[in-house]
Amino acid sequence: MKPPYQITSEILRLITSVSIKLGEVKANYLSKTSPQLRKQNKIKTIHSSLSLEGNTLSQEQISAIIDDQFVLAPKKDILEVKNAIEVYDQINKFKSVSSKSFLRAHQILMKGLIDNAGNYRNKSVGISKGEQITHIAPPHQNVPYLMKDLFNYLKSEDELTLIKSCVFHYEMEFIHPFLDGNGRMGRLWQTLILMEEFPVFEFLSFETLIYKNQDDYYKSLSLSDREGNSTLFISFMLDIIDQSLKELLSYKNRTLNDLQRISYFLDLGNKEFSRKDYMNVFKDISTATASRDLLKAIGLKKIRKIGSRNLSKYLAIDQS
Repeated sequence: MKPPYQITSEILRLITSVSIKLGEVKANYLSKTSPQLRKQNKIKTIHSSLSLEGNTLSQEQISAIIDDQFVLAPKKDILEVKNAIEVYDQINKFKSVSSKSFLRAHQILMKGLIDNAGNYRNKSVGISKGEQITHIAPPHQNVPYLMKDLFNYLKSEDELTLIKSCVFHYEMEFIHPFLDGNGRMGRLWQTLILMEEFPVFEFLSFETLIYKNQDDYYKSLSLSDREGNSTLFISFMLDIIDQSLKELLSYKNRTLNDLQRISYFLDLGNKEFSRKDYMNVFKDISTATASRDLLKAIGLKKIRKIGSRNLSKYLAIDQS
């Protein structure tokens, strides 16, 4: 059964805006992948998603945990981060339409935090804000059937991936299939659904904007509950995605100074290259500017030069 929602003029406008930006990103941004950009996105994503659940660790502390450094913080918060790192490291192994993948991801995300990680809840639950009950989830006996229907909806080719990702996120939160971890699973799974069609979402932390707009996030979930469909939530999430893409493109197109150009170029994973390779990335700089940049990078011991004149090559120096 198809979940209830309407395609409004606002949703159509946002889909058009997002699609245009996705096209621009595909053409100009993902010519090369960057381990550093991937790591930065993972840190932002984990920080934002867990902060929404009350985790106290900073981005710097999360980065330290990724690098196997000691961090002084509550054990529960550290375990939440380690679990999230593990699940995001494996995200490409999951299949968005597979309930088995879904339960496996929850098992990793919540191991050591709850007793029944990786299993649907076996009791009824309600969501409260303060002393007020804001949502009564469906009876636990219905959860397996409701989730089966939701995964069948994901398999349908009659709807756009952008829409399906938002609908799944909302409907999963409504069903509340787990005793804990529902919020972070909803955000994780929307990312996975989008990544499978649009690889840029591996480099795009829209969870950061959700965190910055968390009051509106929870309000859109609540209002959709009241309306009995996910229309308002779809609009909210498409707007978040649109803003995230806009920020990504703004960063890509901004005017960089020499140090920023050098760092960006090396972050793309370039190990051995020529001046021409450098200028192919920064097409608006002159030959003289490129030479000055590379000379500065040599002085900073970020690269070294081999050969001379037209045969010159540059080698990145390992900074670890």
